[in-house]
Order: sequence, then C-alpha cells, then structure tokens
Amino acid sequence: MKKALLLLSLFLLFVGCEKRSVSLVKTTGDIITIDSTLREKDAFNNLIAPYKRKMITQINTVISYAPKNINRYDGKMQSSLGNLLADLCYDRANVIFKEDTGKEIDFSMFNYGGIRASISKGPVTNKNPFELMPFENHLVVVELSGKKIMELVSYFIKNKSAHPLSKNIELIVNSDASYHLKINAKKFDSTKNYFVVTSDYLQSGGDNMDFFKNPISLFKTDYKMRDAIVDEFKSLDTLRTSLDNRVILQ
Repeated sequence: MKKALLLLSLFLLFVGCEKRSVSLVKTTGDIITIDSTLREKDAFNNLIAPYKRKMITQINTVISYAPKNINRYDGKMQSSLGNLLADLCYDRANVIFKEDTGKEIDFSMFNYGGIRASISKGPVTNKNPFELMPFENHLVVVELSGKKIMELVSYFIKNKSAHPLSKNIELIVNSDASYHLKINAKKFDSTKNYFVVTSDYLQSGGDNMDFFKNPISLFKTDYKMRDAIVDEFKSLDTLRTSLDNRVILQ
C-alpha cells in the first residue's frame, strides 16, 4: 500500500512539473475613429470645468513685471536671464543652507540648456516659471575641492556657452584660455573647498558636468528650482537684471 502511494505521488509530481507550451491562438481588436463625430461626455466636462477655470486663472495671474525682454542670447558666456536665475537660486538656497549648517554658499552654477524659454517685456505670470523650468529639478549644494573648481572653470571656458554663474564669480578669460578667478571678491584658492549650489540633475553628471559628482559633501534642500523662481518673482515688483563683470572675455 505504501509503495503504491509512493508511486502515485511520484507520478503526480512528474505530471505537475511537466512543461507545457503556451501559444497565441487569436487576437482581436476594434478600430475607434477619433473625429468630429466623437462627442464629449457632458458629465465629465461639468466635473472638471471648475478645476480647469481655477487652473487657467492661477496660471495667468500676474506675479511681476519685466521692463525689457530677458533672454539667454544677449551676451557672450553670460546672459541677462542666466544671471537672473543664477542669482535668485543662490540667494534662495543660501538662506536654507545657512539656517541648517551655519555656513554660506560660495556661488551657483547651472546649465545653459536648462533654460527653456525667455521672458518678454510686460507682465510676468505664473506661466513664465513653468516655461523657463519645466523640469522637476531640486536645488542641491555640493562641497567641492579646489581641484574640482578648476575642472568646473575649465569646462565652462571650453564649452563656450552662457552657463549661468552667480554674482559671486569674477572670471576673466584670456584669449589663450588662461584665466583669473575671484570668488566673493577673493582670489581663488586651490587648497580651499567651496560650496556650490546647482540642480540635482547636474550634480548627477548631467550635461557632462562630472565635476559635480562624488562631492566632499552633499546637501539637499528639497526646494525645486522652479519654486525658487516663482517665490522670487512674486517678491519683486519688477525683474531687474543685466550683463555685468562676472565673466569678462579678454
């Protein structure tokens, strides 16, 4: 009896482990033509209508004023828009960083390609920051060695783009690509570490900015760059920015 049960168990185990092939026998589908004959659902439209009106009102709310066109094309290796964004991100992030660490950020750097729109002369609305910065990038502060700062400057000069640098920088670039650098009005010290605010995208090596990767320390603000732009614009009656001496080409 026990032998019979054992054989039966082995048989069932063998059958249970048997590989079975599965194949597609038939597929079916319907074609739905999307044209003017496809009518909208009134109930659905009535449901979303209040939210749609509220969203349109908010996005078109005026939050500041631009006395002139502000864009990223009006300078060489700097721009009025890049200067505006770099400065406001530095100022906003520095408040958070100082409160949490007791230290101050030395400067900010972002990428030229991250600016996706310009600001036209006239009223500035909530729509503008979303056009400028459609990404969900957060501000982070990296602590970099003097060697990494030199890599940053070399990248900036070699790239020949108006990557936004904040007002704390005074960079004179000579025709042979040599340079003179001051940070916060002091001559650059290659033996010193510096705190730089940038986006989490760039910190991870985006746009080939590898000098931001593996920093000595990393501070995450949990503050979106776009939110910093909105907050700054709302705090200002008028957006004022210009080209200045932060980058000088000899």
